[in-house]
Amino acid sequence: MVAYLLGSIPSGVWIGKVFFHVDIRRHGSGNIGTTNTYRVLGPIAGSIVMALDISKGALATLLPTFFHITTISPLVFGLMAILGHTFSIFDKFKGGKAVATSAGMLLAYKPVLFFVAAGIWILVILLTSMVSLASMIGFTLITIVIFFTHDVFLSILAAILTVFIFYRHRSNISRIRNGTESMVPFGLGNMIRNKKSPTK
Repeated sequence: MVAYLLGSIPSGVWIGKVFFHVDIRRHGSGNIGTTNTYRVLGPIAGSIVMALDISKGALATLLPTFFHITTISPLVFGLMAILGHTFSIFDKFKGGKAVATSAGMLLAYKPVLFFVAAGIWILVILLTSMVSLASMIGFTLITIVIFFTHDVFLSILAAILTVFIFYRHRSNISRIRNGTESMVPFGLGNMIRNKKSPTK
């Protein structure tokens, strides 16, 4: 329950309302996660929300260590935080797309794999300028890497989360196919799109 409540904290909503007097659910894509916060409130707010959402997953996964619980896998606690983030009790059981919170779980459980995943994510963003595509490719590739660690529970969880991430990004997939997906203002993809756009 603690892990779920921790994951349920809608960082983007609270930061938007308290510091910017803006409900990000009413702007941009309507999502409460890092990307929409970045788009609506700017890079500083977006970075803070990303750090907080990663922290939620990491802290929840570390709860068994804090309370000396040895009978339940830390991944169960991390999963509860992910569920809380995606189906938040503070947001009428709506929420984000689970990318950052899942990354936080991996950071606490297997830090090396987190940095591998982060490297893939950053590289894909620099190449495509699309956070959504970076998230989907990052999850897919890190899941393949995890399979080779022979951690059965983590492998199963990673595969399930990858499918879930694709499901949560189904509207993004449609926009990617149509060439209308939002891009960050840097990277190769953004450069190519700007060159193709007619000058005014």
